[in-house]
Amino acid sequence: MKNRKWISIILTGMLMAFTVLLSMPPSKAEAAEPTARTPVVFVHGLSGSDSNFAYIKYYLQKQGWTSDELYAIDLPSKQGNQLLNSAAIASFVDDVLSKTGHTKVNIVAHSMGGANSLYYILNRDGASKVDKLITLGGANRLTTSDAPAGVNVTSIYSTSDTIVANYLSILNGANNIRISGVSHIGLIFSSQVNQLIQTALEE
Repeated sequence: MKNRKWISIILTGMLMAFTVLLSMPPSKAEAAEPTARTPVVFVHGLSGSDSNFAYIKYYLQKQGWTSDELYAIDLPSKQGNQLLNSAAIASFVDDVLSKTGHTKVNIVAHSMGGANSLYYILNRDGASKVDKLITLGGANRLTTSDAPAGVNVTSIYSTSDTIVANYLSILNGANNIRISGVSHIGLIFSSQVNQLIQTALEE
């Protein structure tokens, strides 16, 4: 009988302690230590995916970027729906900032990804969270003709691009860089473009 009494007392105490623990508010997660470099978010174009930037990511890692500083989003609308994709970019950027401990990201966008990124910057408070935007054959003027205030914009486009007309890529107030001999898809597989991206990120 005594043993049962002690067992009952012990179990009651454990239950009370467990109840107290459950009622305590969850502790706040410690803020992440900022990574050495501003994180880079890659935004693909129509019918693309996050895997489109494997070559560029590999190049940047060779130049000192780490895997936890490079993030590629897979957009929900492969047809470029601005509302859906800008909302996805906003959520993705917030997640990257939380993981990396930074207050801003740099965005590298290809094709329609440029227009979607600009829509995010202009319409979803992205201007306060983006330091640099680099577009590759960006369909930028589908969103705006002017580079957003407070964001350092570089637009890299090719005279050999037969998919996105050059005038759509050029933005007022941006660093517009014209190259030749590189196709629209080739912009994400070009060593020349990779070097231009690195320069823009490091400026």
